[in-house]
Amino acid sequence: MPAATRAPDRAARFGFAFIGVLLIAVNLRVSFVSVGPVLANISVDLGLSSAAAGLLTGLPLIAFAVFSPVAPGFASRLGLDRALWMSLLILASGIVLRSSPGPGFMWAGTAMIGLAIAFLNVLVPSLVKRDFPKRVSQVTGSYTATQAAFAAMGAAVVVPVAETSPAGWRLALGIWVGLALIAMAVLLPWLRRHLSGTMTSKRPEVSYWSPWASALGWQVTFFMGLQSIAFYVLMAWLPTIEQSRGVPAATAGIHLSVFLLISVFASLAAGGILHRGSDQRLVCFTSGAVMFVTFLGLALAPDLILLWVLLGAVGCGTLIVIALSLFSLRTVNYPQAASLSGMAQSVGYGLAAVGPVMFGGLRDASGSWTLPLLVTAGIMAVLAVTGLFAGRNRVISGSAARAPETQRPVERAEELG
Repeated sequence: MPAATRAPDRAARFGFAFIGVLLIAVNLRVSFVSVGPVLANISVDLGLSSAAAGLLTGLPLIAFAVFSPVAPGFASRLGLDRALWMSLLILASGIVLRSSPGPGFMWAGTAMIGLAIAFLNVLVPSLVKRDFPKRVSQVTGSYTATQAAFAAMGAAVVVPVAETSPAGWRLALGIWVGLALIAMAVLLPWLRRHLSGTMTSKRPEVSYWSPWASALGWQVTFFMGLQSIAFYVLMAWLPTIEQSRGVPAATAGIHLSVFLLISVFASLAAGGILHRGSDQRLVCFTSGAVMFVTFLGLALAPDLILLWVLLGAVGCGTLIVIALSLFSLRTVNYPQAASLSGMAQSVGYGLAAVGPVMFGGLRDASGSWTLPLLVTAGIMAVLAVTGLFAGRNRVISGSAARAPETQRPVERAEELG
């Protein structure tokens, strides 16, 4: 095929694949972060105790930790594209089930949502590795910012919808099925084209070094887990910390919205700078250091609360892009990227679920916020040091191999359409 013909075709495929990534990204947070603002309504309607309500909000994180290691095998059996589409179908079904009246439907639907998002969280970095090997950090920054933006929108919209609709919180949580259905509808023609072009040929075997047996794999995993602690501790406790120090509840809510908004721009910026050096050690260490200063500042200089909110937003928005990008940058092909993603997100979300509980326990034991904030600052110091190892220009293999300059994957097991 002449080069003049191939170029527009490549551009069209790139554009469609990028749109597909963004459509998947809008579904990655909004369906579970929108529960918090209407949790009181749900608890009253379903007669949930405080402990049960806490378990309901934590159930997706538990699902992330449990099901993330299963995602690479799911993709290996179905193929990456089909696995992503099926995950969206599970997500849509879970959203509908969660909003349906009936005994246990809330719990079953929430579990399905957690399962689906666990798979999507793991497989999207693999998709980026496969389809955008030269633009990993830029695409990761874009889809991370997209999911954060829609999460912020969901948190803002869900209460007004619940208050104005006769269906209340059920409609407010059920409307997010529309985003999943749109993504499925847009991706279905591409999925059919891809399957029609590959069903007749046998998929070649792709071998790779398991990240579970790699020191570098564990370094990336701990980097993912420690940065998750920072984000979920702040999401769970920052408004409470502010209110205990005399900040009005409305102002604390505005600060949280500012946090989410700034993190969107920080994610986009991180995607642009991640490849500026020969490796990612500097940006990993610096972002971890920003979170160290954030928690130290919250403990020792609480009067500068807005400064620490802004620093924390920059740090968290940058760290998540780095962590997700490392799944691709430290692997040799997209099946290995899926395996590392599953490993890192399983451990990472396990730590994320424990982090806020540990923080609250330290608060109860000490009677103040100083001890839990200082302990978390210490964890962030460990994160910064871990970044010096995870950020080295290496890929997971049987030896300490250097990452290819262009981060091109080995021969694809599946071609793009």
